Amino acid sequence: MNVEALDLSAFQDYLTRHEQKSLLRFLTCGSVDDGKSTLIGRLLYDTKLLFEDQLASLERDSRKHGTVGEDIDFALLVDGLEAEREQGITIDVAYRFFATDLRKFIVADTPGHEQYTRNMATGASNSDLAVILVDSRQGILPQTRRHSYIVSLLGIQHVVLAVNKIDLMEYSKEVFDKIVAEYTEFARDLGFKTLQAIPLSARFGDNVLDKGPNMPWYDGPTLVQHLESVDVAEDRLSQSFRMPVQWVNRPNLDFRGFSGTIASGLVKPGDPIVVAKSGRTSTVKSIVTMDGDLEEAGAGEAVTLTLADEIDISRGDVLATPEDRPDVSDQFAAELIWMSDEEMLPGRAYLLKMGSKTVTATVTEIKHKVDINTFNKLAAKKLSLNEVAVVNLALSEPVAFDPYSENRDTGSFILIDRLTNLTLGAGMVEFGLRRADNIHWQALDVTKQARAEAKGQKPVVLWFTGLSGAGKSTVANLVEKMLHVEGRHTYTLDGDNVRHGLNKDLGFTDADRVENIRRVSEAARLFVDAGLIVLVSFISPFRSERRMARDLMEAGEFIEIYVNTPIEIAEQRDPKGLYKKARAGQIKNFTGIDSPYEEPENAEIVLTSGSKTPEELASEVVAYLKSNGYA
Repeated sequence: MNVEALDLSAFQDYLTRHEQKSLLRFLTCGSVDDGKSTLIGRLLYDTKLLFEDQLASLERDSRKHGTVGEDIDFALLVDGLEAEREQGITIDVAYRFFATDLRKFIVADTPGHEQYTRNMATGASNSDLAVILVDSRQGILPQTRRHSYIVSLLGIQHVVLAVNKIDLMEYSKEVFDKIVAEYTEFARDLGFKTLQAIPLSARFGDNVLDKGPNMPWYDGPTLVQHLESVDVAEDRLSQSFRMPVQWVNRPNLDFRGFSGTIASGLVKPGDPIVVAKSGRTSTVKSIVTMDGDLEEAGAGEAVTLTLADEIDISRGDVLATPEDRPDVSDQFAAELIWMSDEEMLPGRAYLLKMGSKTVTATVTEIKHKVDINTFNKLAAKKLSLNEVAVVNLALSEPVAFDPYSENRDTGSFILIDRLTNLTLGAGMVEFGLRRADNIHWQALDVTKQARAEAKGQKPVVLWFTGLSGAGKSTVANLVEKMLHVEGRHTYTLDGDNVRHGLNKDLGFTDADRVENIRRVSEAARLFVDAGLIVLVSFISPFRSERRMARDLMEAGEFIEIYVNTPIEIAEQRDPKGLYKKARAGQIKNFTGIDSPYEEPENAEIVLTSGSKTPEELASEVVAYLKSNGYA
């Protein structure tokens, strides 16, 4: 018999067995210096997944950066960033692969520092199991509780409590039992399906791969034994079919398919299908892949579906089973993890990305935030870095979703800063708000166009922004007088005047300033709908809120006018004595002193105050309106 054929056959058998192994995704988390990176390094070392050159490099690095004397510092296998090696901490999420005879694993090593909780949440978002490490010398710490709560929040139902560094506590059973009792009491209401406590020493390998002789009192599995045997299978194939459309695939006139990754369920040619948002139905004609058409496809597979009928489907739509459609709403309640140093303020507009769909969204209400140590519900007007809250959100248009508890793929979303495109928060949908079903647009026979034509003008918002004392109200008042003389129909919304009525309940915190502008923007939109030229004179210090106001209007209905006055001149004018009081500390959160003003970047009109009279500045605005057909 051919020896090469035997070798090739054995190799193919090995590959087949390897491909058929189940895959477990898990993360390690916990407080700083609990030994997460050391544990992963030990796993890689014990499962013999390190090459000789890696071991040689590890030995060199251990002498240079190590923290365990002459021994190999396994943490350095994972802490690859120079900053991490110098500080002895993990500041990024590191993913590693290893395998045993029974299973394949992808492990995420997540940072322990509180300011990197967002990285930990990222690692947890696609994991099936969490290994929560506790330093046996320290016991349960606030970050242990925070990570455990986030693990529960993100739907991970299988947890290993790894009581590490037990060697430094003389392998004490009493220490282990005390920590396990405290954690079990804390985690009682977190809803974990399995909670396996294991005493271990990542440095020396006790109870990692093998038991060793140091803890004869422990009769449970080693960490690897538990990871090999725990059943974390989510029966996503038995769930209802869901596929968010990522791309409308139309290479030529003869082919039109809808590409995406199946989130749950199975699909076959001939199956009925519905577009969740529109309700349009069809049947699956074929399931197309690069390797040919399939007879069936299931959760996790990336495919292109062709349909029997020509129906309107776009990127972001969700294809589903007709008899079990996802919810569709533009309002829902969700749990939100805030991941940005910039505070989350209700009323501020963000981008919400759910699957392949991106819409504008605002948090309309913080129902409560959660104290991760006690689980108490706390009142809040804003959210800071790493805080968790239950909130209500309103979206610019309806989206299709499932509760996160039912489908992690179609029930999760992120919030994105509209200016920087940075991810600010991660959310899990709880349920749609039924009140959205009761609100509909009432069709009116007299339209905005008809009202504007009757007045002989083009409706628009003139949004005057600038520092206090810049001259906004003075110029806006003169502009309205000039337009009134010419028979134009106008109305002015002035910052001070509005605070006597509509916004009398608001203060001057950042959160109240955001709500102040939101209300005025909605009022301005109504006046534009009435066919008026609306003059809005507000400091409106934040670009995001001015952008929100612009987005409420149709194209060409918003003109930003920046009254550019240096703070030195505005402070010299100080018509209300506000700067003097602010400098004396009598007024808090005063724009330009202890609260920022973000200058417009692309204002349609910039008025340079100080070098011209208010009348000249007002004439510039009126001339712009006339030359652009507004008046």
